[in-house]
Amino acid sequence: MFDMLIFFWLFSWSLTGVFVADAVKSESVTEGESVSLNSSLTQIQTHEDIEWKFGDILIATVMNNKSVFYDIDDERFRDRLKLDQTGSLTIINSRTTDSGLYTVSSSSRDTINTINLTVYARLPVPVISRDCSSSSSSSSSCSLVCSAVNVSHVTLSWFKGNSSLSSISVSDLSISLSLPLEVEYQDRNTYSCVINNPISHQIKHFNITELCHTCAESIHCCGFTEAVIRLALSALVGVATVVVLVYDIRSRSLQQKKSVQKYPSNSD
Repeated sequence: MFDMLIFFWLFSWSLTGVFVADAVKSESVTEGESVSLNSSLTQIQTHEDIEWKFGDILIATVMNNKSVFYDIDDERFRDRLKLDQTGSLTIINSRTTDSGLYTVSSSSRDTINTINLTVYARLPVPVISRDCSSSSSSSSSCSLVCSAVNVSHVTLSWFKGNSSLSSISVSDLSISLSLPLEVEYQDRNTYSCVINNPISHQIKHFNITELCHTCAESIHCCGFTEAVIRLALSALVGVATVVVLVYDIRSRSLQQKKSVQKYPSNSD
């Protein structure tokens, strides 16, 4: 019995001596939008100081009911911060570089709130084009590719109606994504390519009859850009051929002139 009392006394003492911080909260926003980070306070008391930190950098504080902003040297948050009467912090015109851990603390009470903010870049509309380089194309099928340039933390997906066909994801790196799709020329289903992150998405529908159709001329099958490149290369080859022929003719003509000057014919 005595041992049990000692155990409960030690347990109670440990609870009163240890401060259990709130769990880290998460906030997400799209670049350019404003986001409010909650201080978890209902009102700032008289003579109470409130501090906001971005990582280890002090960025804002309320002292004597007056807001003060720091971290102005590198102008990371210059003219983009606001504090209200509860000590909540609003970031205006958010940037991807604002992503990170924010901590608010109070000088007069045991209140600490930690928020992990993620600012996602705006998503581009995916581009759908015909893949002329694909070896899988046949007389009955059409190869397509959906692409997005310089993206991170996104998933690129093909949909047939509301059903997902395939997808590819990227996390940290900012790269270009491409996702192929093979469809039949006679297919009349609705297809779309979707790019999304945890808070937003962009979708691109396409018409099979516009991109996938049989034709005799490569300018239609392989796209305007590739056809222009081929025409340009053909023109360059033609010009080079003409230059070589002109050079050869001039060289022969010059050799003949030199031969005549060296060995002139005898006149009567």
